[in-house]
Amino acid sequence: MQDRPLTVLGLESSCDETAAAVIRRYPDGRIEVLADQVRGQASHHAPYGGVVPEIAARAHIDVMDDLICDALEESGLALSDMDGFAATSGPGLIGGVMAALMTAKGLALGTGRPLIAVNHLEGHALSPRLAEPLAFPYLLLLVSGGHTQLLIAEAFGRYHRVGSTLDDAAGEAFDKTAKVMGLGFPGGPALERMAQAGDPDRFPMPTPLKGRPGCDFSFAGLKTAARQIFEALDTPDETDKADLAAAVQRAIATSLASRARRAMVMFKDRYPDTPTPSLVVAGGVAANALVRSLLDEAAREEGFQRVAPPMKWCTDNAAMIALAGAEHLARGETDTLDAPARARWPLDPERALDAPILGSGRKGPKA
Repeated sequence: MQDRPLTVLGLESSCDETAAAVIRRYPDGRIEVLADQVRGQASHHAPYGGVVPEIAARAHIDVMDDLICDALEESGLALSDMDGFAATSGPGLIGGVMAALMTAKGLALGTGRPLIAVNHLEGHALSPRLAEPLAFPYLLLLVSGGHTQLLIAEAFGRYHRVGSTLDDAAGEAFDKTAKVMGLGFPGGPALERMAQAGDPDRFPMPTPLKGRPGCDFSFAGLKTAARQIFEALDTPDETDKADLAAAVQRAIATSLASRARRAMVMFKDRYPDTPTPSLVVAGGVAANALVRSLLDEAAREEGFQRVAPPMKWCTDNAAMIALAGAEHLARGETDTLDAPARARWPLDPERALDAPILGSGRKGPKA
């Protein structure tokens, strides 16, 4: 059992943000964020309209050491003050994942402190706890550029998947549609800005998995429909782009809210004695205003409170990785220096084996 405060340096590099953070976990579970540094790579990837894995990996390496120094300076602490080093070990772009993980291994070896290899998804699952306490169990909607899942967080380290995307993640559908329309990078925020002036009723969009039971998602059809509509326009102007952006945004947000509502019903059946259950929404897409609005409405009608981390911790960050690392460290759970970097790492491994989601991907099923 933890009998003193634990201070952990966390590192994150699973996609296109390099991040370092220092957090302190007190014996009563209270969390203090002592430093939080993030460096984006938008300028590196903008010419290509999307994240290029090789460029991302090199960019992480270029800034990682300086970023750690900045985090230590912000916290007023030294490496010798750390009780452990946590790093994203997956899932993510394998070259990027290795940047943080190998750096943390070096720090752990050099200082003699423990290494904690963190599941990036668990970091998102715990991220609201950076700002306020959150009791288990709760329902988690993890929605980002690489992941769209519904899970029940039963306890720390125990997560039950109730739904997942069958193909593309919601954030990927946002980003790829924005790329087709030439809205710039990063695509999700650009599409949201464009949608503000659009008419969502002008272009009819398909309803993903219409009539299919359960809580799974599918966004590949929406992405394809949007591309076909755009390519059929002779000379698309700003109004065309705004209307299509609004239609796509509403279709994605509606799908997320509809499936989350089903999961809320399942949660209440499973945990009928939870007085005011929480729907936690984490991941970059959680920053989208319409997504939040429709999820708020669904949660209110189902008797849930919608909980989300502050905006700065919705997207990839190292504070959530340090938090997950500190929680494991407090329980005596550490890793050896041969901990692997993983492109795939399900948060519910039993469910992934029993009911795999056979999504596309160059490295095989996304489950």
